[in-house]
Amino acid sequence: MPSLLDYAPIAATCFAVPQFLPQIRKLAATRDTTGLSWSWAALTSVNNAAWVCYFTLARYPTALIPSSSATLLAGTLAVMLTRHGQARPRPAALIGTWAAMLVAACSLAGRTGLGTLLTAAFVLQVTPSIWTAYRTPRPTGVSAGTWLLIFGEVTCWLAFGLHKSDLRLIALGVAGVTASALMLTRTHRTSTRRQAAAPGVAKAKPNSRRFRSSPARSPGPVTPGAPPLCTPAADPDHIPAHQPSLVPRPVLWTACSTDIQGPLAVPTEQ
Repeated sequence: MPSLLDYAPIAATCFAVPQFLPQIRKLAATRDTTGLSWSWAALTSVNNAAWVCYFTLARYPTALIPSSSATLLAGTLAVMLTRHGQARPRPAALIGTWAAMLVAACSLAGRTGLGTLLTAAFVLQVTPSIWTAYRTPRPTGVSAGTWLLIFGEVTCWLAFGLHKSDLRLIALGVAGVTASALMLTRTHRTSTRRQAAAPGVAKAKPNSRRFRSSPARSPGPVTPGAPPLCTPAADPDHIPAHQPSLVPRPVLWTACSTDIQGPLAVPTEQ
């Protein structure tokens, strides 16, 4: 009687088929590549193509669907990042060398040799993404939805590997769960900081408007012994000398002081 865990690849398929769609959609809408790694997308496409060969040789037909979907969508994401200028010659050469090694292992040692390389493939695959995201102050281009789907998929593969006692799938699951948790933690911190910064920006706007729209204040009383910036020219018969700032009639301001550069003003009677 088939076990419930025998259907884990079907659940993994449900997570894997739309896996890269949130990231592709976000990149197409925002054109934001901050925190994204071209090497991660390219390695994901290459490694999943190798997993297609592995599952074919291992006779896991249900596992072919998620691997094929990841190969296609990750390749699409790599092409999009290439158009945004994210591809570099050195990583491209290294990924080409890795692909040649996978082909050679499959040709010389079959499923065993291919599976041996694929054991470490996922760690190699996600390392550029984690490195780029954590080195970027605000990786706003990374889609949390994609990494949530990756987390769900690799969890299913971990359960299926434990059920089948497949060490390669177990290694894939452990590495995938760890990498997904790290990326989700990073994206969560980024979104939290963005939300925390938003109220402060909103509060600054009304204050600046109030400051600009507030009327100019008249100068206060002159401190005894300090040279005044401007002196009110009022009639000494009507205004006491000890109250120079109290002018009971409209005044006009004219230049008065040479202590400070620029035009200053002095009140004079109309």
